[in-house]
Amino acid sequence: MHDNYKSHTNPPPTESSNDMSNVIVLDNGGGLIKAGNGGERDPSTIIPNCLYRPLSSKKFLHPTPTTEEDLTSAAVRRPIDRGYLINQDLQRDIWNHLFSNILHINPSNSSLLLTEPLFSPPSIERATDELVFEDFGFNSLFIADSPRLVHLYEASRRPYGLLSKAQCSLVVDCGFSFTHAAPVFQNFTLNYGVKRIDLGGKALTNFLKELVSYRSVSVTDESFIMDDVKEKLCFVSLDVARDLKIARRRGNNNFFRCTYVLPDGVTHTKGFVKDPDEAKKYLTMDDEAYLETRKDTDRAEIMDRKKVDLTKNEFDLTNERFLVPEMIFHPADLGMNQAGLAECIVRAVNSCHPLLHPLLYQSIILTGGSTLFPRFAERLEMELRPLVPDVYQVKIATQEDPILGVWRGGSLLASSPDFKAMCVTKAEYEELGSARCRRRFFH
Repeated sequence: MHDNYKSHTNPPPTESSNDMSNVIVLDNGGGLIKAGNGGERDPSTIIPNCLYRPLSSKKFLHPTPTTEEDLTSAAVRRPIDRGYLINQDLQRDIWNHLFSNILHINPSNSSLLLTEPLFSPPSIERATDELVFEDFGFNSLFIADSPRLVHLYEASRRPYGLLSKAQCSLVVDCGFSFTHAAPVFQNFTLNYGVKRIDLGGKALTNFLKELVSYRSVSVTDESFIMDDVKEKLCFVSLDVARDLKIARRRGNNNFFRCTYVLPDGVTHTKGFVKDPDEAKKYLTMDDEAYLETRKDTDRAEIMDRKKVDLTKNEFDLTNERFLVPEMIFHPADLGMNQAGLAECIVRAVNSCHPLLHPLLYQSIILTGGSTLFPRFAERLEMELRPLVPDVYQVKIATQEDPILGVWRGGSLLASSPDFKAMCVTKAEYEELGSARCRRRFFH
């Protein structure tokens, strides 16, 4: 455990340290909520930020960290759409369940450190403040954006590295709703340099749904199942043209073909990969194996050229496995008028002072669930290197846990001695209003 984190056994001897122990850190993502006490290493709970209604239920249910129900064709309601809070009542319902039944806290005795997406409109900021102070009655609030918390955590892990000495980094956050390339300097996100791609994990899952529904079986209603397929089977290709040729092969020469078994509601309520070792075969293939010529007989080819068997509760994946993450690097190929991730990073760096350019290129940090695809960092460096001047080095670091990186940065900030002075109290909110209080969170 890192030195900056509190020990669980330290008693609270003074009032100030007692206040410190009551800081709730809430990373309120569009896909997942990560929540826990400030100063801890990991969040107490991670739950989906939604309500769901399985086919077996007549009402919407709260997800729990250990949900074992059959989620086939479950209807989903989310309070956050395209990254922003759109349903205040639904978010209130989810938070109420979280604070009362999972964390078991009294908000009126607690401070809240809350993450909020960059460029939130004032109306959404007001709605968030109303939730925190008026509906739940927290005694103080601090709002932070994801990039600064990621930078804080990574700098604390490497106190003698370039990140800490230069006090700047470029955080690439590939989240549920969208992807940001955000320069951070002296622990503040440089808003004028932030670039965004309106593409995240949700869009990738929807694209995978389209491909599978068109080629195999209809899975348009299977959000949870297709999320699982994406996380277990998709990967980033280092050579798309070559891999597309390999994906056309038949039999054992196709290193990418794998089968996913859908839940049947009787013997198993969760989907699973039929042969996990076979699914990872592509990771062990060397260049010679990729380039080896195929000599199949006509008979073998005819046997393999089978149609989808709809009587089986499963489907095969081949090139879908790498075409889905490819959206992040080349969204224009799918008709989206967006720059790819590498170009987005270059534009973000070029928006900053020229003296920061070499430092930012050497301090790229990847965070967010979509960076967990195998070979993501390697492919990004391949795409980025030709766009960056030769005199600059490019160094890309992936967080040890990209999903928890933001929360851990918030936990670290909440345990700092200056945190209480940085917060807006409920009394200040009631006296000054939301807009005036918000100025404290920005430089």
